[in-house]
Formats: sequence, C-alpha cells, structure tokens
Amino acid sequence: MSRVAKNPVVVPSGVEVTLAANEVSVKGPLGTMKQALNSDITVVREGDMLLCKAANSSKQSDAMSGTIRAILANMVLGVSKGFERKLTLVGVGYRAAAAGDTLNLTLGFSHPVAYKMPAGVKVETPTQTEVVLKGADKQRVGQVAAEIRAFREPEPYKGKGVRYSDEVVILKETKKK
Repeated sequence: MSRVAKNPVVVPSGVEVTLAANEVSVKGPLGTMKQALNSDITVVREGDMLLCKAANSSKQSDAMSGTIRAILANMVLGVSKGFERKLTLVGVGYRAAAAGDTLNLTLGFSHPVAYKMPAGVKVETPTQTEVVLKGADKQRVGQVAAEIRAFREPEPYKGKGVRYSDEVVILKETKKK
C-alpha cells in the first residue's frame, strides 16, 4: 500500500463529502469540487475521515491510491480554506492591474498583455508589482500562476520578469572583457 494513502483525510465540520460509485464530490463554503475515481481505487468514509485503498494488488492501483488521497486532501482543504499563489513583477515599468476577471500586464512588450481568468480563480493586485491568485482548486490556481509567469520568465542576468513570491533567482555573472 502507498505510504501516502495510509494517512486518512480528515473532513472538517462544514464540509460535505458525497461518495458515488465512480465519483467523489466535496462541498464546502468556498464551492463544490468533483473527482472521478478509477475502478482500481475504493474510497471509504469512517466517521469524519476518508480512506483510500487499492482495489487490487497491482502497482498501478497502489500508486493511484496515493494520488487520489492527495487530490482528495487538496479538495477538502480547497473548499474549506482555499489556496493562494503570489506573483511578483520585477523590472522597470513592469505593472499589473486587475479589472474584474481580467489581469492587465505591462511587461516591456510593445503591447499590453490581457489575461482572462478562468472560472474559479480570482485575482487581486495589492500593489502594481504584486499579483495574488485565489481559488478552491489547487491545480487550477497553480496552472494560472504558471501561465502568467510564462509571459516573461525571470532572466538570469538582471532578474527581471514575473516570478513567484517565494522563488529565488540565481543571477549569473556578466561577461568580462
């Protein structure tokens, strides 16, 4: 059995979990999320805990039991507390402004970049050089952050670009004459 799958997922109060034959639905104050289940995995509810078990003894079902357990834990945490990812813009003239569900970025290109937020992800700009993404789905929030970072990744000589707030960019030494 997977070491990850051995740990139960604790369901806090205020979160409802519905188990169907091939789907798990989690509902909480921040929204509802669904996850399709493979036939190799069985999810069992014992009180306020969810247990993921492999239906057979294959390596595939053992690996998937740990994966599904991690996804369920992220779903429960997402609908109860939510996830957030912070981005920082480093560079002269690099700015960000949130207008509804659109993020307008000025990243040194000849044109401004307008990024439309997908459903379930909210954007805030506390300052012109900070972007905060919030949502219940960890995977979607992380994917949106990666797509925004991909517009202008941090370059290794001056460190200019869009980076995660906890990212460390190691600067290279410039060429000597």
